[in-house]
Amino acid sequence: MGLFAAPATNTPTAVQADELSDAQAQQRALQRKIADQKQLIAQLNNSQAHLAGAIAQTRDQLMGITDDLAATQRRVSNLIDDIDVVKATYQSLVSQLADLDLQVQRIEGEENAKKEELGVRKAQLADRIREAYEAERTSMLETFLSGANFTDMLAEMSSQLDAADQDKALAAQVSEDRATLLSLHETVVEARAATNTIRQETAVQKQKLDQRLKELRAAQAHLKALERQAEAALRAERAQYARMAADEKRMRQTLAATAAAKRQLQHKINRLVARQYHQGNIPSQYNGTLRWPMGGVVTQDFGCTGVVYEPPMGGCAHWHNGIDIVAPYGTPVHASGAGRVVYVGWNYADGADPAWIVIIAHSQGLSTWYAHMQSRYKVRAGQRVSQGQVIGYEGNTGHSTGAHLHWMVEFNGNFVNPKLFT
Repeated sequence: MGLFAAPATNTPTAVQADELSDAQAQQRALQRKIADQKQLIAQLNNSQAHLAGAIAQTRDQLMGITDDLAATQRRVSNLIDDIDVVKATYQSLVSQLADLDLQVQRIEGEENAKKEELGVRKAQLADRIREAYEAERTSMLETFLSGANFTDMLAEMSSQLDAADQDKALAAQVSEDRATLLSLHETVVEARAATNTIRQETAVQKQKLDQRLKELRAAQAHLKALERQAEAALRAERAQYARMAADEKRMRQTLAATAAAKRQLQHKINRLVARQYHQGNIPSQYNGTLRWPMGGVVTQDFGCTGVVYEPPMGGCAHWHNGIDIVAPYGTPVHASGAGRVVYVGWNYADGADPAWIVIIAHSQGLSTWYAHMQSRYKVRAGQRVSQGQVIGYEGNTGHSTGAHLHWMVEFNGNFVNPKLFT
């Protein structure tokens, strides 16, 4: 008889299995986005750690480990670039977090809508079940026995079959809605917990970034002060050398006398070093590196120079055989390496004015010279010193336009660039 049943007319909405699939897909997409944000936080942590180390190194350079201003300026410039990268990464994290919040809010809206939809369908199903039990329907047998014709009986059966199919479809939809709602709820709960954690991490990253910016501003301010200090020292030097260059004849005589005196002093120091070596007081070779003797600003580097007071050397009209370091007057001067003090006293190669120098032999072929010092030394000739030990104080003696230390390294009889040993 079912073959003759007419199709149902008011069939409820078919079960939408794709709603559950969509909810599960949203959950997977959010999990991937959260994983990406966690990876971004890990990347930020690495960048922040690198940045903190670079700033600490730059601060050390600015506060005491001497370097030339150009190198320090490049280092600060690199810090600015590094901070810009961290800023961009942080802003990307903030933007992604805001996007994640919007997605969570949208899914929460879907969850609330699905709750209402489920409530409506559950109420409909309850009504249908209640009607099925409460309604006084006439059975097919009663209909047949009541004398109804065959057409009436078929109509009654079709109506009951349609009602059963509708109830099954509605029950299936309610079950599907509950699964979808559960998936949406799990997504919201998981995403909210993750976003709270990420939001806390983002706040920590902001604090770190603010600290790095503060440290960078301090480094920039200190660098500016050093630049002003170096410029003032250079202006004084240029003025002094300009006055000396005005008297060209006297300048040539001074240069010749200075060169001869330097050679004489160097021969004397070489004899003292040889004596100390033969007495077994210094090794044949020096194992290790040299440290900068004091913090400050390099105002004149090793090699060819435009300073007219310096003597010629090779293809250079003027040659500087050391490194000039400027710091506040009286700054302690430290031994660049462990060794034996071979000379302490007047540097007659630096003019008739009292000019004081300390010379330390580190091995048979390596010694360091510290010129323009004050006469109040902390060491004596023949004394053994360790690396970093205070040997005296920066002064302004001899041919000096201002307080600074002239640091030289003699290697196998020739003055070489001290930076080769640091």
